[in-house]
Amino acid sequence: MFNNSRLSGLLLVALLCAATASAQQASPQVQPAIGNVYLDVVVTPKTGPPVADLQQQDFTLLDDDSPQPITSFLAVSGRQAPVQVVLVIDAINTDATHIGYERIQIDKFLHAEGGRLAYPVAIAVATDTGVKVAENFSSDGNALSAAMDRDQIGLRDIGRSAGFYGATERVQYSLQALSQLAVPEAHQARKILIWISPGWPLLSGPNVELDGKQQAEIYAQIASLSTQLRQARVTLYNVNPLGAGESIYRGTYYEDFLKGVSKPSQVNLGNLGLQVLAIQSGGLAFDFNNDVPTLLQQCISDIAPYYEISFAAPAAERPDEYHHLEVRIAKSGLIARTRQSYYAQPANHN
Repeated sequence: MFNNSRLSGLLLVALLCAATASAQQASPQVQPAIGNVYLDVVVTPKTGPPVADLQQQDFTLLDDDSPQPITSFLAVSGRQAPVQVVLVIDAINTDATHIGYERIQIDKFLHAEGGRLAYPVAIAVATDTGVKVAENFSSDGNALSAAMDRDQIGLRDIGRSAGFYGATERVQYSLQALSQLAVPEAHQARKILIWISPGWPLLSGPNVELDGKQQAEIYAQIASLSTQLRQARVTLYNVNPLGAGESIYRGTYYEDFLKGVSKPSQVNLGNLGLQVLAIQSGGLAFDFNNDVPTLLQQCISDIAPYYEISFAAPAAERPDEYHHLEVRIAKSGLIARTRQSYYAQPANHN
């Protein structure tokens, strides 16, 4: 914990603002959430792979507990799904020893099934200077593995003479990297980000206090990032390579922040945690298992079949207006998983 919690809060707010400003310069301006909201929905039993062959009438969509008419519906199945997968090696929050282990484990995943990947995959490394792509999208796992062998990108950023940078800076760099990878495109395919990382610092606890201004500024950052991820059609997964090496408390602390933030007074710094963002995006967070190839395959198996649905968002009354989302399935024993919320803007919001 911090000795000067107020100073730490001020520093993090400043860094978050800098991270957002940098992301906005590198990506198109995020538009207000007026009009249709598009969702990618995965439906599963309590245990087991996603379910196919559902119809629109099987789905009920609720916005703040109010049923909304579904304006479009498309069932997507099989390996022909328009999906891009990015494996993100976290060189910000992981030391060189663990990164070396991750690369070996990723190599095993890439060589499975003779190197034939279910979807196009790119490998990226998140560093304190941004995201560096080791190899662009390919369905050839053997070629991606060879590219990893040639490229030691990111590893030299760890263990510098200045030491491993502090928790506040690591949050800043992590959020910048996520924003860099979640850039909305004109014809946006669904993007799956599998972040191989123990997570970035949650920076929350009884000794960390935020005043009203800080909470308002961080609330705005949460709303902006949520909108960017939604518009870029990002589903985020977290694979923790430390596995059983994590304590149960550390590995589950993020669960305290999973509930959506609907107003600034509810803000905690933990609301920007990697695992929190993953689950809120409709993805999954895997802990207490360092069998990385198996966990990566679980992420891939969770992608499809899925359902693309949309609805007309109600008009917002104020900037960054929080809306809770829920999709219910008529058939017993099935659970729908998708983005848990969105932030809307009034029609005249700039």
